[in-house]
Amino acid sequence: MVLVLTMVVLQSISFANYALTTKTTNIIYGSAPYLTFDGGRTRITNTESLLGISLSDGRTFTPTTNNSSSTNPIELPVAGQSFADIGMLVPTDTNSIELSSLIGTPYNYWGDDDGDGQGVNGITATGSLRLSIVDKNNRAVARNEVLTICTDKAPYRLILSNTSGRLKTRYGVPNESYFTSGSVTYYINPKKESSPFICYASASSGGIGLSDAVWFRGWGYLPQSVTPSSYGLNFPTTGSNGLWFDLKIGGIDSNQYLSWAPVTHSGITATVTYPYGMSRRVRVTLTGPFSTYSQWQSNNLGQIARPSLPQTFELVGRDRSGNVVVKYGFVLKQWFVGGEYGGTQSKMSSRCNSFGYRLPKVSDLTNASCQGGNSNAWCQGAVGATPSSPDNSVRRHIGAGFFTEWGGMDYYRDSTGFDNGILHDYWTSEQQSDIRYFQVNSSSGHIGSKSIVGETPGQTLGSAVCVYP
Repeated sequence: MVLVLTMVVLQSISFANYALTTKTTNIIYGSAPYLTFDGGRTRITNTESLLGISLSDGRTFTPTTNNSSSTNPIELPVAGQSFADIGMLVPTDTNSIELSSLIGTPYNYWGDDDGDGQGVNGITATGSLRLSIVDKNNRAVARNEVLTICTDKAPYRLILSNTSGRLKTRYGVPNESYFTSGSVTYYINPKKESSPFICYASASSGGIGLSDAVWFRGWGYLPQSVTPSSYGLNFPTTGSNGLWFDLKIGGIDSNQYLSWAPVTHSGITATVTYPYGMSRRVRVTLTGPFSTYSQWQSNNLGQIARPSLPQTFELVGRDRSGNVVVKYGFVLKQWFVGGEYGGTQSKMSSRCNSFGYRLPKVSDLTNASCQGGNSNAWCQGAVGATPSSPDNSVRRHIGAGFFTEWGGMDYYRDSTGFDNGILHDYWTSEQQSDIRYFQVNSSSGHIGSKSIVGETPGQTLGSAVCVYP
């Protein structure tokens, strides 16, 4: 803003018939235009502030005040925050932007206390700003990813850089803010939980989840409840002898090994071990009723123990003093026994019935649906578990079928009845037509069907698994 003061002084001098006019001009300085992402609370007029960040608790960091490092990272103030909760000039919907775009719609990230910069071309900007976020393994991280100690990605690196540029208004003194090129790296850690907790339950970790809130790809199932009355929301709801899953524990010291008592209900036992030699990762192995290959071949079939289901399992980790440190609970609602491969549908159904079990329905095994990718005439009419996959492959989810929950059976080499790895197509009790029965592939959850016309005992037609109830 410029203000000109004019003073006219008329001096009458008796001996000179003229007037003397005096004019003085003074420039009044206002404030420079600034960039802002929070309505003016943060005013950015130089490179130092341009590359600054702010946290939700009010802490701010700039290149000068940044003393973070891989061994001394900045800890976020609240658990469960993402990088979108870190304030900075880069909008949350992009990782790079021209400053000229920042001052326009829809952002309007600028201000000038003097009111300068209004109107068409009242303010202009040059230069650009770039954001890069990577984990400790230099893998790119999305802006909306929630930071967690569970995934072994921390400390993260948040890198802000800019080219030289200028913010300028048409009028005003001063009427510009200048930015030299620069770069800064902030090391960021998630908020440490106040007590140990279960990060995830890792079964065969391949495949895509139906929900990001349930299945964290590459890691496993996220706990859905820490309350005993709703343990049934957690993985697993199905089980079989020899199947296992890992629990990743967060917020625990690397040398804090806990003691875990086995839990047994109705002939099924859940046992916790430390196979990796790491305090933060334990393995839960299920043991219970099973069938052997010889039982499938014998003519003197006997029933296999049938557990009373559902059963609630609560695993409790205690410290050396016996204090409870962490818990994980789940409810088994179905029990499966693996069996023969290469048999006919009628033989497999007969064997399951003789054990006191039954051949499963499609929905007992998979949530695949006969639509989209991999669908064809041979899956038409099949009804999978819900919530349904959008195509004819499983989408990992809790309580949506045995193969949906656990993944491919050949992953569990110590399980009983699933370690042959030869034939992955399992018979069901449901017919597509008078001569065709549905089968489910244990690796993909894909639904197909096979004709039973001309079945002979020696044919390699399908594998079997029996379920109770």
